[in-house]
Amino acid sequence: MVPLYWYLWLGGVVFAIGVFGFLARRNIIIMFLSIELMLNGVNISLVALSHYMQDLRGQILVFFIIAVAAAEAAIGLAIIIAMFRNRDTLHADEMAEMKG
Repeated sequence: MVPLYWYLWLGGVVFAIGVFGFLARRNIIIMFLSIELMLNGVNISLVALSHYMQDLRGQILVFFIIAVAAAEAAIGLAIIIAMFRNRDTLHADEMAEMKG
């Protein structure tokens, strides 16, 4: 059987990759995918701890997080597409500048 700390390390590494991707890259789609990686890192840790504690509340919470992440993905991609059509760029630095 795989020990609990392996799952916690995996969740921490996935979360750290997401944080690094969000801070290092300025492409909005990469930033968006990095946020999803951070959510999945937390989900791995929640499922592992829930299984270790023999309690289903953590796994139920993961289903709610996945549902919220799916709604966020749908709305976020729609906003990104609308911004791309107006600005013709996907770099966050260029979108932060105001016209005028």
